[in-house]
Amino acid sequence: MFSNKEAFKRHFLQRLEMMCGKSFAESTKDDQFDTLGHMIREYVSKDWINTNERYRAADERQVYYLSIEFLLGRLLRHNLMNLGIEELVEEGLHDLGIDLKQIEDVESDAGLGNGGLGRLAACFLDSLASLNFPGHGCGIRYKHGLFEQKIIEGFQVELPELWLRHGQVWEVRKADLAIEVPFWGNVKVLEENGRLVFQHTNAEKISAVPYDIPVAGFKNQTVNTLRLWNAEPSPFPFHKDILKYKRETESVSEFLYPDDTHDEGKILRLKQQYFLVCASISSIVRGYLKKHDSLHDFHRHVCIHINDTHPVLAIPELMRILMDVGGLGWDEAWDITTQTISYTNHTTLSEALETWPIRIFQPLLPRIYMIVNEINERFCQKLWQLFPGDWKRIERMAIIAHDQVKMAHLALVGSYSVNGVAALHTEILKKREMNDFYQIFPEKFNNKTNGITHRRWLLKSNPMLADLVTEAIGPSWIRQPEELSRLLEYQNDSVFLTQLDDIKKRNKQKLADRIQAQTGISIDSSTIFDVQVKRLHAYKRQLLNVLHIMHIYNRIKEDPQYLFYPRTFIFGAKASPGYYYAKKIIKLINTVAEKVNNDPAVHDRLKVIFLENYRVSLAEEIFPAADVSEQISTASKEASGTGNMKFMMNGALTVGTLDGANVEIKERVGENNIFIFGLKADEVLNYQGYRSVEFFHYDKRIRKVVEQLTNGFFADVDDEFEAIYDSLLMQNDQYFVLRDFDSYVNIQKKVGQTYVNKEKWLKMSLMNIAQSGYFSSDRTIKEYVDDIWKIDQADYTRLYH
Repeated sequence: MFSNKEAFKRHFLQRLEMMCGKSFAESTKDDQFDTLGHMIREYVSKDWINTNERYRAADERQVYYLSIEFLLGRLLRHNLMNLGIEELVEEGLHDLGIDLKQIEDVESDAGLGNGGLGRLAACFLDSLASLNFPGHGCGIRYKHGLFEQKIIEGFQVELPELWLRHGQVWEVRKADLAIEVPFWGNVKVLEENGRLVFQHTNAEKISAVPYDIPVAGFKNQTVNTLRLWNAEPSPFPFHKDILKYKRETESVSEFLYPDDTHDEGKILRLKQQYFLVCASISSIVRGYLKKHDSLHDFHRHVCIHINDTHPVLAIPELMRILMDVGGLGWDEAWDITTQTISYTNHTTLSEALETWPIRIFQPLLPRIYMIVNEINERFCQKLWQLFPGDWKRIERMAIIAHDQVKMAHLALVGSYSVNGVAALHTEILKKREMNDFYQIFPEKFNNKTNGITHRRWLLKSNPMLADLVTEAIGPSWIRQPEELSRLLEYQNDSVFLTQLDDIKKRNKQKLADRIQAQTGISIDSSTIFDVQVKRLHAYKRQLLNVLHIMHIYNRIKEDPQYLFYPRTFIFGAKASPGYYYAKKIIKLINTVAEKVNNDPAVHDRLKVIFLENYRVSLAEEIFPAADVSEQISTASKEASGTGNMKFMMNGALTVGTLDGANVEIKERVGENNIFIFGLKADEVLNYQGYRSVEFFHYDKRIRKVVEQLTNGFFADVDDEFEAIYDSLLMQNDQYFVLRDFDSYVNIQKKVGQTYVNKEKWLKMSLMNIAQSGYFSSDRTIKEYVDDIWKIDQADYTRLYH
């Protein structure tokens, strides 16, 4: 059906009429999208089946990537591109009077993630398939994902994200492969043939039904699988109140990150985590046992990677299956488990290292708690042998302590590899946050700096720049992104730099048109587009950005002749529904925008835009248009960042602290091609005697903007920003916003001064694009494969030749 354009058109028209029961003339864009989507999924099916057959026949080691988030975005154009049929389909639809871009806009973003964690998982799946590695994803099929963000009177309002309202053309439901997941109940201990046997009785079971999504590699006939689990009532429920049981069951896969400020939310989140690992590992083991008689060599054929602590229950769950189902003893089961599970840590923030109260954990997961408790007992015995009498160390390192189960500690003890996601982050883990564990398990710790799939974030999202790159250095960079470094040959090529400038201008105008349509605000595309888009969190310091905007506004009002290159500040961010402080910052950004955008005195020099409902498809429009990339987290707090890499790949220049992957970006591009400011990580970590009120009193710029939060400068907000005021002064400014303010103001002046020299700016931009190949997720995945997973590239010779 995709053999040539005429065959495609003929098949498309036939299929549309069969599926929709109406003529082509009567069809809607939704009808056309559904028809095309189903055709593409059918087209990929042969390669999907062949890929799985190849893996089964080869019986080689495979990796399963368990993640609570997969932020996929839209898949239509991406699949067409990877399958090598984008041009054929676009031309065929054009002949029928259909614009592929309009069809693409019908598709909802697959909203199965919150931010960098979920997008990283999606990029990794793309690289695994594109590099011919046997690697699959396991996640949850959230009915509503995170939430759809609306901004009403400056406030974030959360609405259910209805990404499934029109169905999902890419998924295949496989009800015959459902897994029963048990909660609550009791554990009965019996003795059979001289060994203890554990039976989970009176459990409330729910059914995990898999929905498989094909993950097509780039023009290579490899199609891996993302398996998403949907929570559904068991066919044989053990429950008196069936309606209550049905509601509680379906809630497990309803929302990503339910509010866990109360016990009900904590129980639901823990249910989600066990639901994911129980279903995934049971499925993996079931597939393994189809080819093997026992589980003794399981670790030689399977690697299970846990993306942060959310899936860490994979460790006791694999132990449970090996012992209770496979009949293995504790020592052998532990040996297999600790050679199967690898773990990525994504944070240095202690509040993000999950803990669960025993009073919730034990009754909900009785058998799993028994296993975790035994792991803790044995680990503490080992610590006692190593450090006799050092009770404080044992207390610090215990997996269960102070009536809490510590998930990061369980991950550190039960995995064979622990990696950070940027060089700085890994060093902080080793030397500070996890130093106790590093002293015992130094061989486990390693670094894998994050990456992004350049196929989505350059080839797909910025086709004009991608075409210019290919014209200059050929198409080899698409498979070998390090080839982008060859662009350095064009640093002094005025024609090339002019083309680069023209592409940026056109991308900026496209975004300006989008902003006008979405917000009604007209912006000048010749201004500097200064962009901060990411999850809203205090440590990411959107607050520092907005305080600086207030300062610029004050300077222009005080002195209309103030030298300042016209700038448009663009924000996009969602705050977690229960994160009160982050929501206040969103309100502040929108309040500042309201004041600035309606003041004729700054009209042509300063604009502030907050784009609601930031998501992958919106990000694909923003990154190509950005001039400045704001990566201004408090040094030592951002594990890596991946937005910094996407901006860099699209030619934006970074304004940032030496935090996360910013450090490595600076090493790649050189200090003259990045704008670095603020405290360094070691200075933050070792800062003695910081008193934010001193900066407030001694710097009149700071005093003015902070006082404006509460002195009536903003009309009709009452005490709306008192919490922000208090955080900066009463609570001593935890993230050093006021300490870094002066340094930030100065670096932003340098940005404006540099932008005036257009040739210099373009050369800096080109340097960033040329050095971005290192930050491809292809490089990251190769490092995981070589150092951690030890899997081989699939050889398809026997299947296709």
